[in-house]
Amino acid sequence: MDLRSCGAVFSAVLAGCVLVFGVTGIGRAQQHGDIGKSLPATNLSSEKQADPNLPRPAPGFANARVADNPLAPDARPVGEKTCIACHQLEADHFTHTLHALGLHVANRSDPNIPVCEACHGPGSAHAQNPQAKGSIIAYTKNGGTPIEVQTKTCLTCHAGGPRDHWAGSVHQRNGLSCSDCHNPMAKFSVEGSMAKRSINDTCATCHKDIRAQFDRRSHMPLPEGQMSCDDCHNPHGALTNNGNPMLNFPLSKTNTVNETCWQCHAEKRGPFLWEHPPVRESCLNCHTPHGSNNNTLLTLPIPALCQQCHASSAHAGGLQTRQGTANGARPEPQMIGRGCLTCHASIHGSNAPSGPRFHQ
Repeated sequence: MDLRSCGAVFSAVLAGCVLVFGVTGIGRAQQHGDIGKSLPATNLSSEKQADPNLPRPAPGFANARVADNPLAPDARPVGEKTCIACHQLEADHFTHTLHALGLHVANRSDPNIPVCEACHGPGSAHAQNPQAKGSIIAYTKNGGTPIEVQTKTCLTCHAGGPRDHWAGSVHQRNGLSCSDCHNPMAKFSVEGSMAKRSINDTCATCHKDIRAQFDRRSHMPLPEGQMSCDDCHNPHGALTNNGNPMLNFPLSKTNTVNETCWQCHAEKRGPFLWEHPPVRESCLNCHTPHGSNNNTLLTLPIPALCQQCHASSAHAGGLQTRQGTANGARPEPQMIGRGCLTCHASIHGSNAPSGPRFHQ
């Protein structure tokens, strides 16, 4: 083949490449310019009829409706089928969750009940311009949706019960959203749709200092899995707060500290014939709730803890100063180590007729 023939063949190939890639580029440009037209048709209620043989939706999902997105007031619903066209990975994760099970069953019973748009709002504006922030209700920090809109959407279905105390709670005042603790799009936890494997792991995401206290030698059985943070706390808000940290604590589930402790330690509740005033006032007078390097979660070792209120000079036969009671020249055997509780065994209160000193 001479040079003239080679040039003709090369020109023909080059022209074919320009034609093919040019058409493809134009097609992609048109698709990017109006992405909504490339998505599949919707599967809204107008396109299908309810099956009268199916059971009615569960009460928790029967009232689900398309969420209101104030940042896209003109958007209209497009249906789950349109959402899955782009968000296949999210749909695969969502399939295994409680929300997916309930909403899909409800949608089959009542086609007016949405699935994706029950939480994310109408999706037409987002389908036309996926990059526009606020066109869909997003549950991320940089998604463009205000936290107030996120929590209001969740509370549309989850209002009542512990969530009644969310407004004004310490978590709400610090700008937390429901999605900071929960992830309904994937099944990471056994219950609660938590963002981490468990309630304790979720709380430890922020409260690392509290979680470290459970590693001390005396601690509540939280690391062993015998309790969780919500056994004592209501993460959605405190039941009451009178401003006294000795009587109330952050995000309390009960009226007082003692009522929370008595849920497990009922034998300390009383009433007793002989009451110990600091015990009756608050368990926190002597104990720290998460973990301590002293025995039985005590704030100080005994006898130092008892000597905060009881001067050693008042003890029977005590002639030493307060500092020399246990280790001075003439130490009292009763005050060495755990000597206080050796005699005053019923320190939380006594019902014995001869127990005013909590000996019995």
